[in-house]
Amino acid sequence: MHDEPDDLTALLDRVPGWAGERRSVRPLVGGITNRNWLVSLGDERFVVRCPGEGTELLGIDRADEWEAATRAASLGVGPEVVAFVDGSLVTRYVDDARPLSPEALHANGTLASAADLLRRTHDGPPIAAVFDWYAVPVDYAGKARARGARVPDAFDQAMARAEEVHRAFAAAPDPPVPAHNDLLGGNFLLGRDQRLWLIDWEYAGMNDRFFDLGNFAVNNGLDDAGEEALLEGYFGDVTNGRLARLRLMKVMSDLREAMWGVVQQAVSTLDVDFEAYANEHFDRLLGNAERRGWSRLLADAATGCGLDG
Repeated sequence: MHDEPDDLTALLDRVPGWAGERRSVRPLVGGITNRNWLVSLGDERFVVRCPGEGTELLGIDRADEWEAATRAASLGVGPEVVAFVDGSLVTRYVDDARPLSPEALHANGTLASAADLLRRTHDGPPIAAVFDWYAVPVDYAGKARARGARVPDAFDQAMARAEEVHRAFAAAPDPPVPAHNDLLGGNFLLGRDQRLWLIDWEYAGMNDRFFDLGNFAVNNGLDDAGEEALLEGYFGDVTNGRLARLRLMKVMSDLREAMWGVVQQAVSTLDVDFEAYANEHFDRLLGNAERRGWSRLLADAATGCGLDG
């Protein structure tokens, strides 16, 4: 049991039905943009997610996160949302669940469950927030420069590649869908009943479905067979157009991550080497974009073949 900081006490007392109730709290480790607390009241447990400083500069709108998390809960994809107080989100704690490593997500049954989870999310009704994969890195660059951070020369090289991808996708548009946009293994929870949950909806917004698919693939180290298995689980089959779009979005996902690291250099007070983080993602995305077959991927993506599933 931990003592509640005064600001946390004031917040918890504003959650409907919690004022004056006996409770215990302890911090939850993990995550670098928020403070998370496990709150126990009687035999019920909840997660309270308090925004970190400056997170709005990362494109996070807490009201949008609330909407996305509530929508996810209604779809059975995310845990129940209990309250939203002063930008802090209160959700029910998923008992007997554990976050998954990338390796655990590679398992055939788990990968199929993840694909199903993403498809159910994308098939849900629209949400208010927008996460435009092409615009977000440019927005991050502007915010970083405005706060005195240096934007690496690699950004211009990466945006030249992003322009190529943007043109290829525009040749055969796929309507935006409600997307999660931050598919790290730790954002998936596996329950003891083998049910898979998706948490942390702060970057959710209407986006291209293939950003989620590419983001999942690159963040969790899927190999060629894993990428095809993900598409098989999501669409039912694999086409050249689908595979090309997933692989191009792996590169665009790294562009987002690299520029996220650049913005963090300007706003974060944490003892984290965000410059190294950004450089790692720039190096990987430019390396992947220079590999043989890039032009073929652009051509296949531009056909739009087999996008409907």
